[in-house]
Amino acid sequence: MSLDRRNLLKAAAGAGALNVLWPLSAGLSPAQAQEAAERLGASWDAAPFTLGVASGDPLPDSVVLWTRLAPEPLAVEQSLPDSVDVTWVVARDRELRQVVARGTVPATAALGHSVHVTVSGLDPDRRYWYAFRALGKRSRVGRTRTAPAGRIARVRFASANCQAFHDGYYPAYRGIAREDIAFVVHLGDYIYEHGQVGGQALRDHEGPEVFTLPEYRRRHALYKSDPALREAHAAHPWFLTWDDHEVVNDYSGTRGGSFVKRRSAAYQAWYEHMPHRDPSAGAHGTALPAEPRIHRVRHWGDLLELTVLDLRQFRSEQNLPDGTILGAEQRAWLGQGIDRAPDAWHCWVNSIMLSQLRGKPGGGYMFTDQWDGFLTERTDVLGQVQRSGLEDLIVITGDWHSAFVDDIRPDFNNPDAPVIGTEFTAHSITSGAYSADWNGANGPLMGRANPHLQYFEGNRYGYDVYEVTPERWTTHLRVVGDRRDPASPVTTLTRFHVDRGRAGAYEDEATKNSPAQYRRD
Repeated sequence: MSLDRRNLLKAAAGAGALNVLWPLSAGLSPAQAQEAAERLGASWDAAPFTLGVASGDPLPDSVVLWTRLAPEPLAVEQSLPDSVDVTWVVARDRELRQVVARGTVPATAALGHSVHVTVSGLDPDRRYWYAFRALGKRSRVGRTRTAPAGRIARVRFASANCQAFHDGYYPAYRGIAREDIAFVVHLGDYIYEHGQVGGQALRDHEGPEVFTLPEYRRRHALYKSDPALREAHAAHPWFLTWDDHEVVNDYSGTRGGSFVKRRSAAYQAWYEHMPHRDPSAGAHGTALPAEPRIHRVRHWGDLLELTVLDLRQFRSEQNLPDGTILGAEQRAWLGQGIDRAPDAWHCWVNSIMLSQLRGKPGGGYMFTDQWDGFLTERTDVLGQVQRSGLEDLIVITGDWHSAFVDDIRPDFNNPDAPVIGTEFTAHSITSGAYSADWNGANGPLMGRANPHLQYFEGNRYGYDVYEVTPERWTTHLRVVGDRRDPASPVTTLTRFHVDRGRAGAYEDEATKNSPAQYRRD
């Protein structure tokens, strides 16, 4: 195997030649940037649809289709007219012969020549295929699916998070693309705004971070250059939330000054590259609203209620007595959902860890950027869950670059408090975790310090697949053999089950001897 992406970048940084190898270095022409990206394993769909196609936010009668015209994907500006007509088609077959909907929309410079088409009038619980055409060329064919309505017996879906381009390839996404699943949930950190390789900044004349709309656009385009990521987008519809690195590390919504402009640019670029449904965005070619709404509730028939949370945009600073991670409006909205919850599995899409995490017995919280920094609100939310009688709560989480399974309790400091749900924190796609030595030493310490912690594994990378029936929830922890190898195989490390009507997870007997740095006896 040739030298992998991560080690190539580290070697270049050590030799002082990173400005030649890093595709987004200042001074590179679009052709030179593309050549540098290709040396790191990048490839592109045929122009102008270089970044592929995607679909998202499926409802029983509609879905959002996405693409972006980018003939020179890493250019600061595209050599395109201000507005380009893009035609789209949706069909019942892969060959696009049984057409059910078609139309034409403008791709405007104001939206980075991205296209978001809300296709309505579709049948529930049905697969469709779609494609775009512009400038005499056709995109690849994508596959999507509408949500079911009414009673269903089963759903399988996957989650992904934390995919630092400079930390490895995306064999996990090739696995996701080939899974028999209905949809994908992305839990945040789709891009990274900084440029770190082995602790060394990817410094060039623009600095190690991205700040402006053109810079964020180029960073998203670089990430889309991995063929496995484009394959996963084209294979399934996605639900999306974000975490911090879509903007900047550990930010809160209360920052002012120049940060507001930077955040607006980051949100704009995120929208331009995602199959996200925002009715107020893109009207007459305009930009995204200053405060885009990404929190929402979606239902997969009568089986699953999916509550997508936004834990960045409206949060206060951490460690305040009256701090909020949700913001007043989202907190009220979540509370109404708790009190009016239907009889179903309730899955909260949660970008950062909800459960308490102390580093060692008697020690402090490891990270107060997560819910541990918003104790009053967490106690309030989980107390409402307990008082409401809401059952069958599953929280799926990213951010940590390691796998955790936690009992959710309304009071994490009281081991006798009732279990009211389970949190599954998934491995990252590529983003670097702690070392194997650190995991081996600290896994048992975290276990002793957190009686609600069932399981910790931090030496691997991958994604989770969730299989849900009216009787049971099963989480399959999928892992790749080596993130340095784009063809690395995917295997199942272990499985956990939660029985309907009975809070708390348990590990499958067939996989409970798999490697881990901590298991609760």
